[in-house]
Amino acid sequence: MTKRFMTLALFFCGLMSAVAGNNYDFTKPIPRYSDEKGYGYDINESPSNKSNAPFYFSVKVPDGNYRVSVTIGSKKKQASTVIRVENRRLLLEQTPTKKGEFLTYTFTVNKRSPYDDGGHKIVRIKEREKDYFSWDNKLTFEFNGDRPAVKSISIEPDTTATTIFLCGNSTVVDQFKEPWASWGQMFPRWFSDKVSICNMAESGLTAGSFISQGRLEYVIRNIKKGDYVFCEFGHNDQKEKSPGSGAWYNFSYNLKIFIDRVRKAGGNIIFCTPTQRRFFDKSRRHILETHGDYPDAMRAAAVRENVPVIELHDMTRTFFETLGYDNSTKALVHYPAHTFPGQDKALADNTHFNPYGAYEVSKMVVMGLKKINSPLVEFLRGDWKDFSPAEPDNYNTWQWHPAVIYELTKPDGN
Repeated sequence: MTKRFMTLALFFCGLMSAVAGNNYDFTKPIPRYSDEKGYGYDINESPSNKSNAPFYFSVKVPDGNYRVSVTIGSKKKQASTVIRVENRRLLLEQTPTKKGEFLTYTFTVNKRSPYDDGGHKIVRIKEREKDYFSWDNKLTFEFNGDRPAVKSISIEPDTTATTIFLCGNSTVVDQFKEPWASWGQMFPRWFSDKVSICNMAESGLTAGSFISQGRLEYVIRNIKKGDYVFCEFGHNDQKEKSPGSGAWYNFSYNLKIFIDRVRKAGGNIIFCTPTQRRFFDKSRRHILETHGDYPDAMRAAAVRENVPVIELHDMTRTFFETLGYDNSTKALVHYPAHTFPGQDKALADNTHFNPYGAYEVSKMVVMGLKKINSPLVEFLRGDWKDFSPAEPDNYNTWQWHPAVIYELTKPDGN
């Protein structure tokens, strides 16, 4: 056990005395959140039994993994509830309950900040990240759906779950605001409470800037033996123009740093080749390569170092070509003007996924784990069904209930 986890284990003994209990009964009055209270309704108006609006609930807790049990349902109404945590990290898709029916679901979720136990800053987060739920001092739940209803929540520290650390860019990050989304924030949907996802990715990052900002250092300080680190880079790395940059030198060198440090810390590393851009040839039938040598450089480093590879590059190509030139926009941030509040111009982004596209790519990552025979597939939820990018879900019937927070500015990177 690392020094970090030994410290946390000792601290957890007295943790709940600092929080307003580890059980929260939503049938009783709950205050608005404040740091002094340490828990409460957050962000928007508190819900009422007559309201079907989404609502937020936050609990002030130290960094770490938490085993969370949520009981959904209501004595007074039929309900239909979606559960997400932090930056729209999907835990439970819309689940209906009859009047008087209650269902309990258990997850393990990760809470982090840029600091270590002593208050020293490890991660140099970007200015835009300072507003994220992912880096603050509380764990924030979003309850959404047609008629969200929650009866209770219990929260306990967990030091036994396998943690998957995600490293990457805007195609991986837990996107904070609608309509942007990435596969990393959909990925927790598929795993049982034996797994926790810590998404360290951020828009615009390269493998080198991920390291220089202290994000890999945070991973190494918090990883325990048997945990996993996933790396997906390439989109932004190919735009580096400094001396020594390029796929076969600087990029490959940085990948080697990830491999060596993760393995030295007792972790397992997995590469994900970069997702494709929606860039069709003149026939509008086939995706053209826009990533240069970077996917091959990642594959070559994986062969040299015996690193398992998930071929998102190939699977997303199949996905886009299956949807076709016109319908592939349904997986990306392509929306006509006035789709969202304050949106005066059309959005047409051929790199960044919307929630539907991110959800589909998250399934590809799971299928990649199955292809490489990863032990992580033992932790898939019972409702998992195998997926093929050549037979994607129907975007016309797939459901997503948007969060109340929007952003019309494109994420960093391309």
